This record gives sequence, C-alpha cells and structure tokens, in this order.
Amino acid sequence: MKYKSFLVLLLCLSAKVWAADGAAVYKQYCVGCHGLHREGGVGPNLADKEWVKVKPQHEALVKFIGEGLPATGMPRWKDVLDAEKISAVASFLLNPGKDAESKDILAAGMSTDPYPELKKLHLPVGFSISVYSDQVESARGIVVSPTGIVFVASRATGKVFAVVDENKDGVADKVVTVVEGLDSPIGVTLLNGALYIAERSRVTRIDNIEKTYTQKPAFKIVKDDFPKDKWHGEKIIKAGPDGKLYIPIGAPCNVCDKENEPYAKIYRMNPDGSHFEIFARGIRNSVGFAWDPQTKEMWFTDNGRDLLGDNTPSCELNHAPKAGMHFGFPYCHSGILLDPEFGQGKRCEDYVPPAAKLGPHVAPLGLNFYEGTQFPEQYRNQLFVAEHGSWNRTQKIGYRVELITLVNNQVMSDTPFVEGFVQGEEVLGRPVDVAFLPDGSMLISDDFRGRLYRVTYTLPPKVDKKAE
Repeated sequence: MKYKSFLVLLLCLSAKVWAADGAAVYKQYCVGCHGLHREGGVGPNLADKEWVKVKPQHEALVKFIGEGLPATGMPRWKDVLDAEKISAVASFLLNPGKDAESKDILAAGMSTDPYPELKKLHLPVGFSISVYSDQVESARGIVVSPTGIVFVASRATGKVFAVVDENKDGVADKVVTVVEGLDSPIGVTLLNGALYIAERSRVTRIDNIEKTYTQKPAFKIVKDDFPKDKWHGEKIIKAGPDGKLYIPIGAPCNVCDKENEPYAKIYRMNPDGSHFEIFARGIRNSVGFAWDPQTKEMWFTDNGRDLLGDNTPSCELNHAPKAGMHFGFPYCHSGILLDPEFGQGKRCEDYVPPAAKLGPHVAPLGLNFYEGTQFPEQYRNQLFVAEHGSWNRTQKIGYRVELITLVNNQVMSDTPFVEGFVQGEEVLGRPVDVAFLPDGSMLISDDFRGRLYRVTYTLPPKVDKKAE
C-alpha cells in the first residue's frame, strides 16, 4: 500500500498512537469481512486504496466508517465504536504498518511467560489451558485424525494446515501446509481415511491423508456447484454417523425469505457428492454440527439475526433427531419472536424451537461431544460449544467455550467451561471450534490470535483434613 511513513511506524512502536490502536481495532472488528491483511473477503479489498465507495482521505473515511452503507452489508460503526476508535482505524487503513505485530513481539520479549494472557482465563477446578500451537493463522474448523494429526482450515490464508505433536509432549512440533489457494475454507472433516474440505462454492477431497499430508497432495473435486455468495457463504462440513457428509448453505443476508431457494438449509450427500438432499430448513447460518455418540442424533448451532437490538434475538443450539424439520428462520427467531418483516401471518408454534438459547449475538460456532476418558465422568457424552463472541453489541458477550449438560436429549444446564477471552473491551481470543486429541484433552481453535489451545485435566490433590 502506498504512502507508508517511517516516522509513523516509529511512533507506533514507541507509543499508543492512532495507527497502533487502529491496527488492534481493525483486527477485532474488521478482519471477518475484509481479511487479516485487508485483502478482502465478504467485504472489499482495502489494501490497495482503490476504494470505490469512499476517497482515501481521513475525514471521508471516518465519516464512511461511522455511517456505514447498510444496503451493501457495511454496518454503521458509530453505533458500536466511539469516535476515537473510528478515527484510529481510519488512520491505520491510510497508514498501515507492522506496528501491532511489533508491539506484540516487544511485549513478549520483556516477559519470561510467552502467553501471560492465559492467566486471565477461567476454567473449572482441575483443568488448565495451554497453547498447543501459535502458528495457525486464522484457525477455523479443526478435525483430529486417529493418530493425532490436527487438520485446520484457515479462512484468511486460503490454506489447510496439519499440526503435529511428534514427541507427544502436549505441544505441537510442526505446522505443515497441506493445500493452499482455496476460497475461504472454514470446514474440514475426515471420512474413510480422506480429508474433506469445504470452500465457499465447492467440496474437495484428499485421499489417504495421514500418509500424504506432507507431500503437497492433489485433491479431487467432490461437488462444485454451491452458491458463491459472500454473506454467510463460507461453509463447514462434517461426516455424520450415517456415513454421509453434512454441509450448510447459509442465508445470503441478515434476514430474507429464501424458503424456495437453496439458502438457509442444511444438506447431506454421499461421500462422492451424489444424492444431495435437504436435511433441515429454517436455519440462518449454522457453523457447527455434532452428533450425540449415544443416540446418533444431530445437534447444531445457529447464529441469530442482527439489527433488533443488543438483547434480541438469542443465538441457538438446535436438536435435529430426524430429517425434514424446520427451525423457523426467517419467520420466527429463538422460538418466541416473530420477525417484524417476515413474521406476519406466521406462528412460532409451527416451527421447531431451539434446544437452548445461548444468548444474543454470542455467535456460537463449532461444537463437539466429549467421548474421552481424561476429563471426569460428568463430562462424558456432554456437549461443548465454542462462542466466537459478539461484534455489534454494546457490551461484548460470548468469547468462551460453553458446557451443555444433556439428560435424555434435554438441555439441563448451560455453563461456562473456558471463559475470559474478553476482558471489558479487550479481546484476548475468539473461540471457533472444539475437538479432542486421542489422549482425551480438548483443542480450541482461535482465529483472532491464530492459535490452537489445549485443555487438560489433572486430579486436584487431596486435602489432608487431619492437618487442617
């Protein structure tokens, strides 16, 4: 990008000036649409200053960011950010540099603890969290092979990584780029020894992945006729217990009626892409599927619509024990709220209510059932949900991993398991997906810091009551 200033870069490294703060604001609020390196995604490329909607001038950019252009999907950021932060991110876009990364490097160099922020996280007694790898930029969906290789989809880089702990000490030794040049991959799954990857408009497959991941393996196209919409166009993929692949097509909007089009549905297909069929309807944007290991029934997350206020509607955890169910979108939200535009003449009672209301704008994404033996008995066959966290709420919520306790397919409780990834306005991480290593420890992907975290359990020491 042009107009870089050495003086500005020096100031960024020595003080908390606009560009430095602006980089942090951009990373927190703008990456999801415009990319980690401003390369574009759902939103346009911001790296070349060939901007169509606004001139590359500070005052004009501040006004545009503040007012937004809702018709194109650009929010009114003055409803979320104060004037100082808007000015900061405008300055950063006009004069980008490596200030934020340099600050992080300097801060790490002044401390013997490379990850001091982990001390701010809260877990139940006996559990601890560590960094499994910090070399997985934009880490989204994760899947673990039988031998413990962790495959990670990276949306912003267009890559899939293999993360390997060769000496089995609980810390990854290497990160291998398996494939690159993909279109916003966020979903990976394993089936019959093959790795399936979900991009925006296609699904591809790499056979015999555990043997070939280091060899730049060729992939085969399984299906390549999905819609190419950018709004909710990125797709996860999961292998179900029936041997089929499940994949969503999200609504291409905040809220719209696409009942008679391919959108707002979950589909399933055979591993070769054949027999593509609708499994469930009325789903705005699901970014996580899991199956109960005992009943083999599906559970999935769904992100609630925006622009109805801070506290409405709630994001959802849904239960789909069979095909053909309708979960309400766009007519009814969170089981109780008729949509002000599309709910006329509808009844919430006609649709399947959520199994749990997870909270407004918490952005639940990946989820998984615990089938290991490292955690205590009460956690087995229970459900963990990663909440990416709110981006447009006055007071941030989410930014945690939740434990959903189930009894006979009923949600009995919804309690924090790992929380503290947001401290007031400061974001420490954004959980995306949950998976488990063969030893029973938990992995959490974080696309904000480009990390995989590992959660382990150690039996707390017994207290000698006689000594008390």
